[in-house]
Amino acid sequence: MVEIRAVSGYEKVGRNMTALRVGDKVIIFDMGIDLENYIKLVGEDDISKISVKQLRSAGAIPDDSFLEDWKDMVKAIVITHAHLDHIGAVPFLASKYNAPIIATPYTIEVLKKIIKENHFKVKNEFKVLSPNSHIVIDGVRIEFINATHSTPQTVMISVKTPQGYVVYANDYKLDHYPVLGRKTNIKRLREMGDEGVLALIVDSTRAAESRKTPSETVARDMLRDVLLGVDHRGKLIVITTFSSHLARLKSIVHFSKLLNRKLVFLGRSLFKYCTAGDDINISKFSNEAKMIGYGNKIKRFLEKFPEHERGNYIFVMTGHQGEPNSVLSKIAYGKIKFHFNEGDAVIFSCRVIPTETNIENRKRLEEKLLSQNVRLFKDIHVSGHACKEDDRDLINALRPKFIIPSHGSKDMRSALKKLAVEMRYSENRIIMMNNHTGVKLD
Repeated sequence: MVEIRAVSGYEKVGRNMTALRVGDKVIIFDMGIDLENYIKLVGEDDISKISVKQLRSAGAIPDDSFLEDWKDMVKAIVITHAHLDHIGAVPFLASKYNAPIIATPYTIEVLKKIIKENHFKVKNEFKVLSPNSHIVIDGVRIEFINATHSTPQTVMISVKTPQGYVVYANDYKLDHYPVLGRKTNIKRLREMGDEGVLALIVDSTRAAESRKTPSETVARDMLRDVLLGVDHRGKLIVITTFSSHLARLKSIVHFSKLLNRKLVFLGRSLFKYCTAGDDINISKFSNEAKMIGYGNKIKRFLEKFPEHERGNYIFVMTGHQGEPNSVLSKIAYGKIKFHFNEGDAVIFSCRVIPTETNIENRKRLEEKLLSQNVRLFKDIHVSGHACKEDDRDLINALRPKFIIPSHGSKDMRSALKKLAVEMRYSENRIIMMNNHTGVKLD
């Protein structure tokens, strides 16, 4: 018997968690947070004072009470990648399951830093599994297929069942020219398609967009244009982007060298994700840039920064979503005694994650920056999520018996369903799930 339960992540983007039962053994995919709800609840509080019950009630972490009758059958918690909407709930939920946490080296390193930084206690064993390799846990074969995304060592997860493979593909894109790491392993996906795939659980975030997601090399070219193709002489350049996007940061390092500018990374999340990459030797940002992770040190550096040096530096700092406690916001709102001069450049190498809070925060931050006469460059970015034509190619490679749209709102998942119908899948082969629903497959 193969049964899938949608714990969370099937009604909106974020807070991902899915469980797969094969006979009397259960594998959990991802344990993520809803970042907006998490920040609303926790704010400036000591996280140790917030209970799991409070986090569940606030919709900050998945409500895994849905798995209570499966609890003793859980054999592994398997994580796709290092984004918080996929790993953020591990410190709160994993210890109730007597099962190892399996993830790629980079994801494990980030998770360990989160646990250490916040003084969490996680009793589970950590098992490192590299992309394009497999492990057998209590007779269940679990395989990591390398995928491209906006953070390193993202994988699709395949579990072999008597009825065929179940493939969990949250998140991915088909980038054939990645800036960092290897491209998505289409060859292995096609091999699994030939062997037989029972079900594909697939990211629906951008399924409504009738295009292929551009390669990260496109974002690199966009950065080149605004950094090398604009006259920034004598002016400070500030860039803000996703802290986990090491490929984007690699491009920034490259262009800073071409401009002969010194590079400084400012912010706790940047420090965490970059040092994780350095620790496992997929990057060496600590050799390429000055890295300042914590508030008092950031404040001291900026407040003592010599005015005559502004044109010789690039600052990369947190604040791409307008987060009030980010370095960029603190500068803009005068919480740090460092000012922008007229003509300084602020580059948003990101998109606004479309939540009400993010949209409002970014709008206010941009208005504040513009009032200080900076040059604003927005949307210097390409997505890490598959669009419709990537989804089509993935489905063609795997040829699954069943398709389960996930990781999105109803409209997003309906767009994936529409694509599947277009590809001649009958309605009974497209399974639309909501949180706390299950399906048995044969």
